[in-house]
Amino acid sequence: MRKLKTHILTMLSLLFLIGISYAQDADAPQAYWVHEDVVKPSKVQDYESICGELIKNMKQYNTETMSMIVTNTDDNRYLWVSPLTNMADLDKPVFAGLAEKMGKEAMDNLFNRMDECYDTEQDYVLYLSKKLSYMPDGISQTTEGEDYRKFHYFHITPSNRKIVSQKMEEISKLFQSKGSKFNYRVYKSGFGVRGEFYMVAVSAKNAVDYAEKVAANNTLLGDEWIKLYGELNSNLLKYESVSGRMRPDMAYSSEK
Repeated sequence: MRKLKTHILTMLSLLFLIGISYAQDADAPQAYWVHEDVVKPSKVQDYESICGELIKNMKQYNTETMSMIVTNTDDNRYLWVSPLTNMADLDKPVFAGLAEKMGKEAMDNLFNRMDECYDTEQDYVLYLSKKLSYMPDGISQTTEGEDYRKFHYFHITPSNRKIVSQKMEEISKLFQSKGSKFNYRVYKSGFGVRGEFYMVAVSAKNAVDYAEKVAANNTLLGDEWIKLYGELNSNLLKYESVSGRMRPDMAYSSEK
């Protein structure tokens, strides 16, 4: 994670080149910076312990102006997700205040131990699409009492991105017309990701609750859903899914 500053500066340059700015449009996609650590199975316990030390120090000193939520997947990926208000957010020195308060040597020691827990880490940008998501009562990434997550990855190509987006919009409208209780959020891949995908995140209490929600929704939507979902799948490059859970114990938000 200590490589974050280098990654952020690189991403800032890329974003500047295309002039991304959504601040004036309330319906525009919300950008999120994601830092992902792919942790070795044998190092999961060590990694979480070290992350606990990091969060403890961040909360104790309250030096970093940031807000982040964390989720970990069944394949041992840990995703640290922070909202981006504008491009300037990417240029902020990460952990500079923490190094000053807890001491550079102590912080270096912490990150050195953390680096031993994974061989792969990456940073990328995702955009939350309010238009394609379906949460009638308001979009929230942290639904109370529902820390279980199912992430669906719909991989696409430049040639079919338009039709896939069209089908996903039709799905959202179908859910709305039927008064579905099955809520989901749609994210579009951005810089830092090889290829393109839509990621659909679904919250539930646990795996059983998720399965029950799926069954009830399938019954409600009936044949219309089967047809429309089939049309979506026929235009995909690849589909993947993974389960995970939110980690409120690893989340952080600086005090105002």
